[in-house]
Amino acid sequence: MKIVIVDDHPLVRRGLAAVISMQPNVQFAGEAKNQREALMVLEETQPDLVLLDLKLGDESGLDIIKASRRKGFSGKFILLTSSASREDFLKAEEAGVDGYVLKEALPEELLYAIQLVSKGRKYYDPTILENKLREDAGSLTDELTPKEREVLIELGQGACNREIAAKLFISEFTVKKHVSQILAKLRLTDRTQAALYANAIGLAKYEPTTTV
Repeated sequence: MKIVIVDDHPLVRRGLAAVISMQPNVQFAGEAKNQREALMVLEETQPDLVLLDLKLGDESGLDIIKASRRKGFSGKFILLTSSASREDFLKAEEAGVDGYVLKEALPEELLYAIQLVSKGRKYYDPTILENKLREDAGSLTDELTPKEREVLIELGQGACNREIAAKLFISEFTVKKHVSQILAKLRLTDRTQAALYANAIGLAKYEPTTTV
């Protein structure tokens, strides 16, 4: 997987390059500090994924996404930003970003985002996701059946399918069907996001058990 980094700070570019270079099957393909350089690098290297800063001095990373799409670039974009504002996130969604990662994230989180996006999934920083879920909660949860709500609560508490089946007196196959319906109705990609959702809206409270 070829990755290009676009950021207006040289130290940030070097740090990101060092992080991604530790991963197998990942190639650091190039870097840029502004829109002009970015479009040139993307055209020359045709990377699979671009790590892109939201604010590049007086320019916006979102303009790079739009301009590259007009030129036929089909790679994926992960936006790196210090902004957790709803307005910036909605603009990024509208621009079609594949990932939204806060710059305060740990290297492991960024690598996880890269892996997820490379497989065709979306990745949103947990802080952004929780804010988004709280705002969307009302209308979406109304679509769930009573049994689906019960399953969602159990997901939020970290239960696996077998545990959910035993507690709700249903089969594991039925649990899987409910989980699939929950993800579709809540517009989520996996059970981890469903668990975050349940906790974010107060439907569940995950308290990990500790062993001595």
